[in-house]
Amino acid sequence: MEYTYLGETGLEVSRLCLGCMNFGSGESWMVNDRERSLEILDRAMDLGINFLDTANVYSQGESEEIVGEAIASRRRDELAVATKVRFPMRDGPNASGLSRKHVIDQAYASLDRLGTEYIDLYQIHRWDENVPLEETLSALTHLVDEGVVRYLGASTMTAWRFAKALYAADAWGYERFVSMQPEYNAVDRHEEANLLPACAAEGVGVVPWSPLAGGFLTGKYERDAEPSEGTRAADDEYTERRFTDENWAVLDAVRGIADERDATPVQVSLAWLLATDVVDAPIVGPKRIDHLEEYVGALDLSLSDDTIERIEAPKTPRWPAPGKD
Repeated sequence: MEYTYLGETGLEVSRLCLGCMNFGSGESWMVNDRERSLEILDRAMDLGINFLDTANVYSQGESEEIVGEAIASRRRDELAVATKVRFPMRDGPNASGLSRKHVIDQAYASLDRLGTEYIDLYQIHRWDENVPLEETLSALTHLVDEGVVRYLGASTMTAWRFAKALYAADAWGYERFVSMQPEYNAVDRHEEANLLPACAAEGVGVVPWSPLAGGFLTGKYERDAEPSEGTRAADDEYTERRFTDENWAVLDAVRGIADERDATPVQVSLAWLLATDVVDAPIVGPKRIDHLEEYVGALDLSLSDDTIERIEAPKTPRWPAPGKD
């Protein structure tokens, strides 16, 4: 396994981050099997993946509980456990958002579910327009001061909001965000316009979600065929909206490179991300151990500048992108 520092911190994380949203129940795309989830987590840690990403809202806390069970027998000081806060955990008032009350209450609830004394990376899942930024930053800083959170991160927001949050933290003397989770892959490149340059300039580590574009870059879909039953595109309009001529051309390039390199489209797509300077660790979400091992194989694949150009040439990144903030 390869490791890097998260942004400009001293926190060492594996070059692949294990996304734990699949580890729960209730949706067809989840593992829906606690023992199998634990097997995947155990295999990931055996392979050297120490960066685990979950959220309180994933299966309403079930994902955090599964992660907690998996790490209970591991050396906690070697792991980087990340979780998130923002979305509702129940009905009623004060059940969601980034208020001081909700942020602090949910941090301690996550600690209980994870069975740990501290969270390595506590992330805001989305921006909250209803709460003053200073209230959120002061609550997050309080958690760091209390020793229950080590670092702060953010996810999925516009570049101007993220820049505002970084500036405000510096100006007001609060802890700043050290990482950002954007949607980023070889066909969803809209963040190259603003957010990624901001992260690079500010020393913020980038931990992309959806590195395989909801399965599109695995190569399991075909240009002139309906998505198979049980695939994400069969049930998810957002994934199916990726079926454009530009994106198919990117996938054709990825498939061609995979054939030339005795690799898979998955490995080529991940290797493309790993070759991006600002990217620290793409988030992978396997449902099977063989998928996990395929992802790890991407670390052995290096791409030349010419190869990267072949992947990027068919696509013109646009901002604002369709369906994006």
